[in-house]
Parts: sequence; structure tokens; C-alpha cells
Amino acid sequence: MSDNKREQRKNEHVEIAMAQKDATISDFDEIRFVHHSIPNIDVDDVNIQSELKDFTLKKPLYINAMTGGSEWTKEINEKLAIIARETGMAMAVGSTHAALRNSKMISSFSIVRETNPDGIIFSNVGADVPVDKAVESVKLLDAQALQVHVNAPQELVMPEGNRTFSTWMENLAQIVAHVEVPVIVKEVGFGMSKETIKQLHEIGIRYVDVSGRGGTNFVDIENERRTHKDMDYLGLWGQTTVESLLESTAHQQDMDILASGGVRTPLDAVKCLALGASAVGMSRPFLNQVEHHGITEAINYAEQFTDHMKKIMTMLDTPTIKDLKQSEMIFSPKLESWIEQRGLNIR
Repeated sequence: MSDNKREQRKNEHVEIAMAQKDATISDFDEIRFVHHSIPNIDVDDVNIQSELKDFTLKKPLYINAMTGGSEWTKEINEKLAIIARETGMAMAVGSTHAALRNSKMISSFSIVRETNPDGIIFSNVGADVPVDKAVESVKLLDAQALQVHVNAPQELVMPEGNRTFSTWMENLAQIVAHVEVPVIVKEVGFGMSKETIKQLHEIGIRYVDVSGRGGTNFVDIENERRTHKDMDYLGLWGQTTVESLLESTAHQQDMDILASGGVRTPLDAVKCLALGASAVGMSRPFLNQVEHHGITEAINYAEQFTDHMKKIMTMLDTPTIKDLKQSEMIFSPKLESWIEQRGLNIR
């Protein structure tokens, strides 16, 4: 594929993603917290700092992987980096493959580190990238972690997508062995199973972003790009973020589970943390905020979002994220059925 076509594809991904709408009904609505009337803490007692195995996040909310690889997406990445810098949030860039292939595209990613020199930044590659390129991707951004995205359904619907996946797990093991920063294996919106998480743990992965169904839908995006839009029936493929977090329960003690995919509100984010996530990623909400309302409003949106999370944690009488994981929750029959059929040991 030519560089011009790759750049066009990056722009198409962003344009179609921005046009997608959040789900009005979500598995997040299948969970309720038990309300107790008199908290024993004040809002100022709540500490939302998140302690991960290798670094600390000032806030448990991060800007998740979105874009890069074109002039337009360079502008977007610069704006998002300003938001990350001003709010203290971590930020992940989109796949750096374009920069690894074409040095002219490096600035569309490196602008993030230039804009936010002291922030926590995750670089990003695909599961098929050669090990030396994974190392190069980390150096490109002086990144604190490397996201490796796994996106088999997207590739299979993408007209020019990958058709070979049998080497992914071995390649992931090699990346873990040779990259000097933590490796985060990240789904792109199809969720994860307990079997996948177990396999990843066995090869040395200590971070996964389960990225469940419910947010940006890459099957729909790639189907829209097809000449014959004939794979729309896969639009509901995969596990939701809630189902994926339930699937991760057995490994939450020895891995950091990150949650993304369809997070609409601060309440959704708090539910992710209560279900065992160490942090919560959002992409399209930040993209839409910065592109439709500007940087200042996007910063205000992020600050209000985390402020509301603190208020919800106050109602739950949970001053820390660790305390939040002990919250009493009620699952709907739909989720109870998933838990039972999948044989999950949920507290």
C-alpha cells in the first residue's frame, strides 16, 4: 500500500469514528451500586491516584489510542497532548506503523512528546510488528509503556487487512522479552476472554486493556470503507467492557487490568474501577470534545469528569480506588447468566 493510501486510511478511520454514536443502552446499565445514606468521608478525602505495577497515574482516566500518521492527525495529537499535559492524564497514541515505515510521518507522533515532555505516554504497535520496530516505537516517544493492539476482527473486515494471525502470540512473547518498558496488550473494541488473558499472563504480559464492545466499532468502520458493505452483521461481535472485566477477575491480583470501550459517563468509569480495573481509557469522547469544542472545553470536560468520579466515590464511602473494589454491586440477570455460563468466580 502506498503512503498516500495509508494516510487516507488514517483520516478515514478518524472521520468515521467521530460520526459513530455512543450506545444508549449498555452493559454498564446492568450493574447497580448499593446506596448507603451517610458517607463517613468528605470529597476532599478521596484520592483518585492509581498505583500500577510500574508507574503511578495521577488520575485513573487516560486518553486512549486514537490516531497519527497524517498531517490532520498530527494536529489532533498535538491538541490531545495539551489536554494530557494540562490535566495530568496519561495518553496513548495510535498505531505508529506509519512512522516506522515513513520518516515523514514521525512528527505526527513525536509532537505528543514535544508538547508533553514530562507526561506518561504509551506508544502503540500491532501484534505483528517485528521486535526491532517495537523497540523503535518506544524510542520514538520516549514512552513509559508500549501498547500492542490486537484487532483480528478489524483486520478481517478491512479490505486490505491482515489474514495471518498464527504468529501473534509468539511475537508478543518476543516483544515482552526485548522491550524495556511495560507492554500493554490492547484490544480495539472486541473485548477479552479469561482464556486470552491467561495466555497473555503465561508469556509474561502484566498489563492488558480489555477494550470491550460498546465504543468505537472498528468492524463498522472497516465495513463502511468496503466497496460492498456486506459484513455489517459482525457489528455486535465480541464481549462488552463489563463482560471482559468479569472475565479478567482471576488475574486481577497479578496483572493490571485497564478498561476501555463504551465508557460514557463518570459512573461508567467508576463501575470499571469497582470491577477491578486499575485505570479507564477513553478515546472518541476526547476526540469529539477537542474537535467540536476546542482545547479549553476539552480540558474542562476532563476535569469535570474526574471531579464527578470523586463525588461518586464519596457516595460509595470509598476514599481510594483500592477501597472502591470492595463496593457492593448488584448484577442484572443478564450478567448473572454470563457469570454462571462462563464459570467465573466473582466475589
